[in-house]
Amino acid sequence: MRRVDMSYSGSGAGRLRPVSAQSTLPGGRRSDKAPWYLPVALATDVLGIAVPVLIVFGVTLQPHPVLAALTATAVWLGVRASHRRYAAHALGESRGVLPVLRDWFTMLGLLAVARVALGESSEPALALLALSAAPTVTVVCRKATHRHLTALRREAQSVHRVLVIGEPGAADDVVEHLASRTDHAYVVVGAVPVGEGRLTSGLPALTRLGSAQPATPNEDWVPVLAATEQLGAELVLVAPGPRLSGERLRRLSWALHDAGLPLAVSPGLTDVALRRIQAATVAGLSLLHVAPPVRRGLHLVAKSALDRAGAALGLLLLAPLYGLLALAIRLDSAGPALHRQTRIGQDGTPFTMWKFRTMVVDAEQRRVELISANEQDGPLFKMRRDPRVTRIGRWLRRSSLDELPQLVNVLRGDMSLVGPRPPLPEEVAQYDEVAARRLTVKPGLTGLWQVSGRSELSWDETVALDLRYADNWSIGEDLDVIARTFRAVVDGRGAY
Repeated sequence: MRRVDMSYSGSGAGRLRPVSAQSTLPGGRRSDKAPWYLPVALATDVLGIAVPVLIVFGVTLQPHPVLAALTATAVWLGVRASHRRYAAHALGESRGVLPVLRDWFTMLGLLAVARVALGESSEPALALLALSAAPTVTVVCRKATHRHLTALRREAQSVHRVLVIGEPGAADDVVEHLASRTDHAYVVVGAVPVGEGRLTSGLPALTRLGSAQPATPNEDWVPVLAATEQLGAELVLVAPGPRLSGERLRRLSWALHDAGLPLAVSPGLTDVALRRIQAATVAGLSLLHVAPPVRRGLHLVAKSALDRAGAALGLLLLAPLYGLLALAIRLDSAGPALHRQTRIGQDGTPFTMWKFRTMVVDAEQRRVELISANEQDGPLFKMRRDPRVTRIGRWLRRSSLDELPQLVNVLRGDMSLVGPRPPLPEEVAQYDEVAARRLTVKPGLTGLWQVSGRSELSWDETVALDLRYADNWSIGEDLDVIARTFRAVVDGRGAY
């Protein structure tokens, strides 16, 4: 009879799903990833370089097309391998474009040095054209693999079975955080509470450690090892506290490592980007230094320059589209093509935000009549079938084209290309201290909220995404969000 453990693996916090202790992927353990990830990644990288180089060099009669293709392929694979892109822990874990671009620019630099050293005589522009397909092909492969891995993890496959140890409150907190998302490799199969108190997560507690450090260490590690064996755990995750710290945790780590089990310690920090954390040892204490969020300096200057340059270019290129959309709006319903609205910007400063009009002209006055039909929690007001939205307005909202005039706000400096959703004054009036922190950065034309579901998100989820961005933003992540926005716009999910 197949044994089933109740383990956290659902898409929402607190959801329990049966997870088989014996289910496996083809060719390995439950924690193994699909065996085709590596050969597909290698084949994609080879074809993404070799084929374009052979075609471009062959058609344009450049010298040594085969040798050029082999050299470029070897350098590309070498760069990717040196950055551990083919390691088992990395395959399928990311869909971002920035690591691929870094690899590509590194390859270009190495090939430029090789070109000078070997006296290669092909046309530089043609060589660059031939090499430009590689990052696109690689990103497409990474996204496909990531989607496949994410789908597997929703069914609790390709995951690591985790045993959580800690005081009941701390253990429950760790479990709930891991259960709230499925885009990671950890599925909790059990917990070992320390001290008195009841677990509220519903996980099986096969044993319990005493409140005080035991007289002999084996009173701790023997029951823990027995629990890991019974549950088939592959990792022990400890949430330290007053009853489990210092020497007691050290001795437990010795026992786990001697038994061949890895140990992870949760410091209690949430939504802090890895680049902001630095480990250090002082007087025998292991410390985590957390860098403050970026609020000034060259990074902020670069962000502002990127915002305004991108907005100016967008306004220039999209001018004909603006005219067509304005005409369509005027023909569809009475009223102006543009709608202006007061929003709250950085540090609580109000500004006038521009959008293409998607509602009837008296929409604000009719909102009072519809309050009871609000489908959102928190201070937001959203309706899937809002009667105030015009015919062309529904299409504009689904395609996000109604947001395009906000490029003017970005050019003026009121908004950024990427940032939290710009809130209304009545929404801000209901903010608590936590939600108000989203105003520490400029609101954005797009952001994590748009690429993560938009109106389908709850108020708490929206605030969590905005705070994560406000505390951890970087130029690189802004570029990644902009790239992901195009897919979100095409998908249209959550836009109404």
